[in-house]
Amino acid sequence: MGGILQVSPLFLHYASLGHDKNATMPAAPPQFANIALVGNDRDARVVESMHILATHLHARGRKVLAESDSTVDFGATRVERRPTAQLAAEANLIVAIGGDGTMLHAARLASPHSVPVLGVNRGRLGFLADIGSQDVRDRLDEILTGSFVQDRRAMLTATLTSARSSVAGLALNDVVLQKWQTGRTLDFETWIDGRYVNTHRADGLVVATATGSTAYALSCGGPILYPELDALVLAPICPHTLSDRPIVIRSSSQVEIRLLERLETQAQVTCDGVSLGALAPDEKLMIGPASTSVTLLHPQDHDYFRILRSKLRWGRGDRVPPAQSQD
Repeated sequence: MGGILQVSPLFLHYASLGHDKNATMPAAPPQFANIALVGNDRDARVVESMHILATHLHARGRKVLAESDSTVDFGATRVERRPTAQLAAEANLIVAIGGDGTMLHAARLASPHSVPVLGVNRGRLGFLADIGSQDVRDRLDEILTGSFVQDRRAMLTATLTSARSSVAGLALNDVVLQKWQTGRTLDFETWIDGRYVNTHRADGLVVATATGSTAYALSCGGPILYPELDALVLAPICPHTLSDRPIVIRSSSQVEIRLLERLETQAQVTCDGVSLGALAPDEKLMIGPASTSVTLLHPQDHDYFRILRSKLRWGRGDRVPPAQSQD
């Protein structure tokens, strides 16, 4: 968090453009008057992009918001701070700068308030954040003038219930049951809509949305689901039995997971990588569709299959010369 980050000449060039009084500024659509910037303040590349965007948005008449606990110093550019829990309530758009982890954080903030999220990729893979840093200003201007594609993504709710308490969490990608603090596998049952499915011995289980099918579930051998499909993937993590394979079910299903007694095993439940709590044999984990969703904004030329080709490096083998690749 601490330390001084060096600002590149590229940022100084962009900043001078943003303060050009003669620049033509598009009229501000009311729905995007207040824009929140979210990013990892420990990443110098993210901080640089946040500087550029704050200057650019301020020059176009937008009110720029940021999280109160962010250490990013925006200098002379006016940026209003808000507690993280209140950020989305005042924003009309959240711009997430970073990788998919930042997008997941922004989605959890945005979904209860029906605020759309725009992703600027400064991470590694970036399935969700699809605007590159090179053309971010031009792409952002397109969004501000109403030229964009809306993409509604379903979310999951996970409820961990014991005789004493109940705790719930939201997930855009996945809810994961995994072994915790020991090397021993877990024994657990899965039930779907009240019907018994299987008893598993594995390192855990991933319950993923179509959005999350390209995340942890993919590394467990699960299929890639088109984001608009109303479906879930249940993918065992390193199952003891090779026939214990991922399955696809309808998104409206209620999935129940029951942990079985086994010596020296512990299980943890996470929602998009954030811990929900530990699961004990006398407790119940219920996973189902959330009442809220999140809307992602993309440029007009957004192409999901182009993103898959680029991120998964399809068609980049020895038989395809680099000059013939279009991605």
